[in-house]
Amino acid sequence: MAKLSERHKRFCDEYLIDLNVTQAAIRAGYTPKYANKKVYALLDKPEIKEYLDKRMNAREKRTEITQDKVLKELAAIAFSNASNFFKVIDRKVTVNGNEILDAYGKPKTYKDVEFINTDNLSDDNKKVISSIKQGANGLEIKLNDKIKALELVGRHLGMFKDKVEINGNVNNPFEGLTTEQLLKMVADEDG
Repeated sequence: MAKLSERHKRFCDEYLIDLNVTQAAIRAGYTPKYANKKVYALLDKPEIKEYLDKRMNAREKRTEITQDKVLKELAAIAFSNASNFFKVIDRKVTVNGNEILDAYGKPKTYKDVEFINTDNLSDDNKKVISSIKQGANGLEIKLNDKIKALELVGRHLGMFKDKVEINGNVNNPFEGLTTEQLLKMVADEDG
């Protein structure tokens, strides 16, 4: 395995900050032109792959953050059920502590929402709660974004593929040249 140059090491260290290949190359001292066109070739170098793998594995051990752990957190949010946090109940209509009856003599009721005590929630259900606060009209519970969690899990599983459509004409300066003419041009450049 080839030894990693200082510039390559700096590129790897910069890449691990935000996983942005182009910006990592620029921060490591490569020209923007190189960073925009040729930098991906660096990631194919065996010594760079090995160094990045070692650093990422070390970070994973140090932080105890793994892909499985992140996926489990997202799954808890993605597959949560709002009825685990709230239940709709019937309350009797009262005035001064007295029940109000309807025309048939039955107590009038209205629908109300009752929150489940958070002490009774499972750890997975607790992960779903983004915030709890006392609002102007009572207790407010905000849940993490279920749709976003489903999207991220789906992307991880390869369910959603982004499609890029490219339109336009590309001018090919070599269009119309024969194979012999192209070979002669290459030979002239090499010679």
